[in-house]
Amino acid sequence: MSQNNVTRAVVIGHGHYLPERVVENEEFTKTLDTSHEWIVSRSGIERRHFAAEGETTSNLASHAARAALANAGLSAEDLDAIVVATSTPDLTFPSVGTMVQDQIGATKAYAFDVQAVCAGFVFALANANALIVSGQAKRVMVIGAETFSRIMDWTDRGTCVLFGDGAGALILEAQPGAGTSDDRGILSTDLNSDGRHRDLLYVDGGVSTTGTAGYLRMQGNQVFRHAVEKLAATAETALAKAGLSGDKVDWIVPHQANIRIIQGTAKKLGLPMENVIVTVQDHGNTSAASIPLALSVGAAEGKLKRGDLVVTEAIGGGLAWGAVVLRW
Repeated sequence: MSQNNVTRAVVIGHGHYLPERVVENEEFTKTLDTSHEWIVSRSGIERRHFAAEGETTSNLASHAARAALANAGLSAEDLDAIVVATSTPDLTFPSVGTMVQDQIGATKAYAFDVQAVCAGFVFALANANALIVSGQAKRVMVIGAETFSRIMDWTDRGTCVLFGDGAGALILEAQPGAGTSDDRGILSTDLNSDGRHRDLLYVDGGVSTTGTAGYLRMQGNQVFRHAVEKLAATAETALAKAGLSGDKVDWIVPHQANIRIIQGTAKKLGLPMENVIVTVQDHGNTSAASIPLALSVGAAEGKLKRGDLVVTEAIGGGLAWGAVVLRW
């Protein structure tokens, strides 16, 4: 890539929050025809966290936001914008972002939500990057937060055992870069959608249809097929946009939906599982929260180091999918 001074959106803080209640696989055996072994063999999930009664998506997001601010050594008033990725907002409106803005006291920040289901955090990162690169914000908090336990059909063993609640947050800051792939910060993004596949993964309720929240419905086998193919392709496209190849990648931090999808994508990209951050066993699928949760946990465990090349990729209902390449 040519050398010229550019603005990069650089990660300067991270944080996450998980509700106190831990739900082991065994809990589901009391009400469903399932077993710990059945769930693990199909998903890799061993446990997940569920929000307490009265604990909302904005509460989870605010906890993660405060953790990220503490990690960055900043106050909430240092933020210019807050972007929250979620499909399980507290209310139809206002946005979770504005609730977080109030709860953490970010009086100088504007706030809004992004809805791309499990791909939400990738889409939110791309939007935050655009705000920074265009000069509309210097510091942006990007949060993924979900309470998917609120839209589960507890009689459907194919879905209700897969999802969990949680939140993760990154703080991005505008910093000068040389315009090369050695820069820290977001190097490239790749976003995709195909609404023809909406029936593969959706919620059967909403404001202008049933007037209810509805329940999650999924054709698991079809989603799996699309996921492995599309995740590898979007990661490769994002790397190519950054002028990089797979052998330069230090870490893949994928959407934590299913260990078999994660393994299949890593294999297609030619990367060993030692280079993949995996949290699905402890968190389940937390939709838009899964990537920032994995990033924050990986950083807290000392895996992600300054200068590491990271690829995040996700696919969700829509279908919507994409990838972000960033240098930590």
